Amino acid sequence: MNQGKISVVIPVYNEEKNIINCIKSLHSYMSESFSDYEIIFVNDGSTDATEQIFLTNAGNYRNLKMISYTPNKGKGNAVRTGMLGITGEYVVCTDCDLAYGVEVIGEMAKGLDSYDLVIGSRNLTKDGHKGYDPIRKLASKTYIKLLNLAAGFKHTDSQCGIKAYRADAAKRIFSNCKTNGFAFDLEVLMIAEKAGLSIGEYPVSIINHSKDDSKVHVFRDTKKMLSDLKRIKKHVKALDEIKDLTKED
Repeated sequence: MNQGKISVVIPVYNEEKNIINCIKSLHSYMSESFSDYEIIFVNDGSTDATEQIFLTNAGNYRNLKMISYTPNKGKGNAVRTGMLGITGEYVVCTDCDLAYGVEVIGEMAKGLDSYDLVIGSRNLTKDGHKGYDPIRKLASKTYIKLLNLAAGFKHTDSQCGIKAYRADAAKRIFSNCKTNGFAFDLEVLMIAEKAGLSIGEYPVSIINHSKDDSKVHVFRDTKKMLSDLKRIKKHVKALDEIKDLTKED
């Protein structure tokens, strides 16, 4: 892999239970694995002690920063804010609970030698949904298949919480995103496909997982996701009239 600067973006909302472990684990891995890196936490209007804990501890670690705003706007807005603020040549976005661990960051970044973006997939390995009970595993798989059919995707896991991008691809994609909620993953991939960007997949497994802390509720959110998808399709279709995303400005 090209040894250019790598950015890590972590959207956070009320993560007071996870943020210290995330900081320690990420800093340890990144400082040992990369000569040039930055870790950007985007505080999406947290109402707990997330920001205070970060500010109290950040001085003990290198290359950390937090972007904060209020009120809460949604994960899509947080990820977009972080992506448009990176200074690295590559970027990996993952969640504060580090559900897929930290070593996967480097593994997925290697894939950017061949692709513009690499999406994690829990459906490419039998251990991908480790920690899920059978009913939730089935619900999750069904949910993804339904979204793929509705969106016309060929990818195996559009909603996986870890994705890697070349910086130029990330900025082109996210500068055209408008979705603030969880449906932003669909918008990201639809814009990437519209732009003709190359998309790879990397098998990931959940190794740090607490089902009680999940902010996504499969059955409750399906109706909203499908509703958002209709709006996203209309938005992405209109991009043809805005600019050719495959060319530099």
